[in-house]
Amino acid sequence: MATDNLIEISNVDYWYDKRRAILSGIDMVIPRGKVVAIMGISGSGKTTLLRLIGGVMKARKGEVKVDGKLVNKLDSAGIYEMRRRMGMLFQFGALFTDLSVFDNVAFQMREHSNLTERMIRDLVFMKLHAVGLRGAHRLMPSELSGGMARRVALARAIALDPMLMLYDEPFTGLDPISLGVIRNLIRRLNDALGATSIVVTHDVQEALDLVDYVYYLSDGKMVAQGTPEEMRAMKEPLVHQFVYGEADGPVPFQYPSKQYAEDLKLGARHHG
Repeated sequence: MATDNLIEISNVDYWYDKRRAILSGIDMVIPRGKVVAIMGISGSGKTTLLRLIGGVMKARKGEVKVDGKLVNKLDSAGIYEMRRRMGMLFQFGALFTDLSVFDNVAFQMREHSNLTERMIRDLVFMKLHAVGLRGAHRLMPSELSGGMARRVALARAIALDPMLMLYDEPFTGLDPISLGVIRNLIRRLNDALGATSIVVTHDVQEALDLVDYVYYLSDGKMVAQGTPEEMRAMKEPLVHQFVYGEADGPVPFQYPSKQYAEDLKLGARHHG
């Protein structure tokens, strides 16, 4: 029976090598119909968490539930069935370079449905219209700007009306206008489809204007969570530094090293 939560993650650990945990003790709940951000500096485990949700990797410990199903217990057939109900927007779009805009969006419909070409045509135009690019259906990816390519990739991701949308750094490399367009589309399409969306991003202010809730990861641990307003008001130094982009704080500018004076003395001895 469906619950109010589309995703439930309980006490999840993941590691490639037992000496270094990538994720440790992760607990998350993502309600249906919401847009949720996963934030943190590079290397904090955000993309690994997306991979666990998508079944690309399996948790070493704990449970990952999507739509009531234990992802880490599904066999290959179960994983593929679940993924057909997910959409993914990759960091730079990842369009098929040898296919037109139309054929990029039609790809999943042709691969994973028995729709007629007439129905596919109507649906492709509907998805492209939703992202404002119906008039660009004949163009090739090489003829698109970065913002247009991201919008085509978004149309392709929603081609089969997914229950869950995953966004991996959707704002990277976009000019301010394109960024605003993509941000508004993520919200509008999520609400129109009745979907649930997870956004992994470094673009803090854009995300805080978009999402309903935020989870903040650091060194593979969940250190903070809350609404955008709560995150902006949070006094926890690590979160405050990240949200406001401050150079000085718990995340150091200098990579760990000896005292600078020691290195200078060592250099002088070597060249003396």
